[in-house]
Amino acid sequence: MSGRVRTAVCPGTYDPVTNGHVDIIARAAGLFDEVIVSVTTGSFKKTPLFSAEERIALVTASVEHLGNVRVEGFDSLITEHARNVGASVMVKGLRAISDFDYEFQMAQLNRHLAAEIETVYLPASPQYSFVSSSGVREVAAWGGSVDDWVPPVVAEALRARRRRGVGSVP
Repeated sequence: MSGRVRTAVCPGTYDPVTNGHVDIIARAAGLFDEVIVSVTTGSFKKTPLFSAEERIALVTASVEHLGNVRVEGFDSLITEHARNVGASVMVKGLRAISDFDYEFQMAQLNRHLAAEIETVYLPASPQYSFVSSSGVREVAAWGGSVDDWVPPVVAEALRARRRRGVGSVP
């Protein structure tokens, strides 16, 4: 066995972080020496409900119990970020076959950009296989309880946003 530290990144928007995300991150923490939860601070897909700073803070609070995990924001290609932090692995969670279709395409693009960085998929635990950030945002926007699907700090942040009238129904 080598003395090399095995570092993995778990990239995502985390808008918001869910219990499914935390489950994948915790499982990755059991497989690698160091896990960096990489929160994208820029996005071409959509405008996030929570700011980059809020998402980083919510993820940090949600994974603080995991000793070998840290949270960082990034605004670059994920392969570039992974290289910058010394990661050799990218960990992605899969809920359904539709996730696999998208993630497989992304893995091939990333492999072309950085062949030295492997992509590892972890299947969602059954209790989280239907939980998505977009679904959580929608239920929360309509005033429904999301307490079973997100860490307590996130549930409270969503309730606070609704009380302030911030964030519309997606």
